[in-house]
Amino acid sequence: MEAGAIGPTLVGRRIILGVTGSIASYKAANLLRLLVREGAVVEVAMTRAATKFVTPLTFEVLSGHAVATDLFEAHQEMKHLTFPERADAIVVAPATANFLAKAALGLGDDFLTTMLLTANCPLIFAPAMDGGMWTHPTVSEHVRTLRARGVVVVDPEEGPLASGRIGQGRLAEESRILEAIQALLIPRRDWLGQRVLVSAGPTQEPIDPVRFISNRSSGKMGYALAEAAQARGANVVLVTGPTALPAPRGVEVVSVETTEEMAKALTTRLAWSSVVVMAAAVADFRPKDPAAQKWKKQARKETLLDLEPTTDILTSLSAQRTGQLLVGFAAETNDLILHATQKLKAKGLDLIVANDVTTAGAGFGSDQNAVILIDRHGAVTELSLRPKRQLADDVLDVAQRLLRPVSRQRPAGSRLEGR
Repeated sequence: MEAGAIGPTLVGRRIILGVTGSIASYKAANLLRLLVREGAVVEVAMTRAATKFVTPLTFEVLSGHAVATDLFEAHQEMKHLTFPERADAIVVAPATANFLAKAALGLGDDFLTTMLLTANCPLIFAPAMDGGMWTHPTVSEHVRTLRARGVVVVDPEEGPLASGRIGQGRLAEESRILEAIQALLIPRRDWLGQRVLVSAGPTQEPIDPVRFISNRSSGKMGYALAEAAQARGANVVLVTGPTALPAPRGVEVVSVETTEEMAKALTTRLAWSSVVVMAAAVADFRPKDPAAQKWKKQARKETLLDLEPTTDILTSLSAQRTGQLLVGFAAETNDLILHATQKLKAKGLDLIVANDVTTAGAGFGSDQNAVILIDRHGAVTELSLRPKRQLADDVLDVAQRLLRPVSRQRPAGSRLEGR
């Protein structure tokens, strides 16, 4: 989105601009001017180190508001509480390595970091640093922590640094930071007219009335995809196995337990859908003859569990579809791209989302994941570790490029008809 291309985009939005002690602090003045041009109401909070590079007066003149620099001077008005209460977003640009560490650890030793501890609005950090600091393991860990909490981190750019070195550490261009703010504050409706059928969570195959076969899936990725598609304007139905997650707002939820129940629920709704996202981790086998009564310990010592295959839902849906975009998932432990590509071709998918479940901090039960996307043309997109809700939007971005125009699809009903 080009700044100003369609008129002011942030009219009436209240943004707090945090400025920390980096040589790139002067660029924050340009960012402030962009935000004001887009109609935002901007208030500025500076660290003491930032005032060594640019005076508060500069930001006061450009914003039209007094600049907060000292926690104790602002304490009488409790600005560290009132500032974030009326903010739609807090943007820290530039964000130094020192600031990222304090934010990740929850330290509050100045106005800006104390204010963050009281904030409930979205956060966007645009780091800037020199001398290879961005790739230092400690900085990387702090960035992962912040992203896992939902902070949007706009990666610095590569190029000449203040020290004369060449490396990644330059503050992102002001236009890139503005785009991140716009993406966060302006709802995207680019999936209007699409009817998205999402599966999520595990299935449970009963052994007896007490026990069952299942897997470690939490359902978080599927729920995140349903939430993201709904937020972007799609009409969404979520078919979910047992999870502990709350239903995404505005999404119709169909609860199932077994693989056969999930297969039936998805097949029934296939004709309605324009996009099917099979994020569920279904059981591949089920007990052939589930016991009517609970097995006792003595009996289990001598009993073999006779298993039979469950329905291959993805293959079945692929064979029955009439133009729907079909997205599958592959949870692997080795040879990720090879196995995912084989599954993509074998099941006739348009896109497959593959992840290595052995990756630290990712996979089942985690709030974040790292995946590789492979589409029907063979294009590969690698998405590094990030929150699953953010990842969901990234997956939808790639899937959207594979979509046929909505006008060429079946007319969309307000909800499922004939059910």
